[in-house]
Amino acid sequence: MNIYEAIADIMKKGYAIGKEKRNSQQGFMYRGIDDVMNTFQPLMAEAGIFVVPEVIEQVRENRVSTKGNPLIYSVLKMRYTFYASDGSNVSAVVIGEGMDSGDKASNKAMAIAMKYAMFQVFCIPTEEIPDPDSEVHELKKEAKKTEIELPKPADDGYWHCADCGKVVNMVTGKDGGKVMPKDIVTQSVKRFKKCLCADCLSKAVALKNAGT
Repeated sequence: MNIYEAIADIMKKGYAIGKEKRNSQQGFMYRGIDDVMNTFQPLMAEAGIFVVPEVIEQVRENRVSTKGNPLIYSVLKMRYTFYASDGSNVSAVVIGEGMDSGDKASNKAMAIAMKYAMFQVFCIPTEEIPDPDSEVHELKKEAKKTEIELPKPADDGYWHCADCGKVVNMVTGKDGGKVMPKDIVTQSVKRFKKCLCADCLSKAVALKNAGT
């Protein structure tokens, strides 16, 4: 029996997996990877199928919970190759995401990826597939960036330097790019709380760096 016949034979059995586990934090019911494996391991063994996992890509990030605890967020792109006894095979590439305060972020990501690979390859009957991770982490919200309030242009429609009184004009940067008046004013207000032209801004930066 080749891999296509073996998978089709398992699908004919029409096994469904119910939601037997409850998320303690949010109260929803879900299906865990152990539910999937306990159901399909004997079916795959009977059909002569085994599966080999392979990590294709991995991305890890450090995050912080609302309580200030460090979290590891892991995203894995996984390839699961299903083999039949005659050597024929078929692969499924899926994404798994996991987050943990310890060393289990990648383990969770692999378990979730495996679960979805099984659901999709064998078309397991289900109405919905909720978040399979029974542990929910609330992330610390990043502070909103405060917009810099720029001074109003003068009656002539231009910004004027608070130090020399000249109009703030566009200048050419060191890389040859154009630096617009709004960008110059934004930087001067951000750093020195006043509107400066490019020349006065450069002087102010130099004095500040020199500790004057």
